[in-house]
Amino acid sequence: MVKVDFKKELKHLYLPSPEAFLLVDVPQMQFLMVDGHGDPNVAQAYKDAVEALYAVAYKVKFASKRELERDYVVPPLEGLWWAEDMETFTVRRDKSTWDWTMMIMQPEW
Repeated sequence: MVKVDFKKELKHLYLPSPEAFLLVDVPQMQFLMVDGHGDPNVAQAYKDAVEALYAVAYKVKFASKRELERDYVVPPLEGLWWAEDMETFTVRRDKSTWDWTMMIMQPEW
């Protein structure tokens, strides 16, 4: 059974060159996602979200291997970050006001 590694297959997205800015076309993808709010360094909600994402991601991976005979490396954790008041995000860096979506990409099958 071949194990798919999406970081290698999508190297231009996961490991871009640090030497230059690149414009890339990102294919449509599906993700496991959890939304939350607060400082990721201290918020229990953030810790719980990341733990839940990995727990589900690995259950899906092993179900895919067992039931579909398709194996893959669980992709890395990704995140989107923002704040209602962008000054708290950029200037003051008040992480307690940040909103976030943490996510792990899933194969199309």
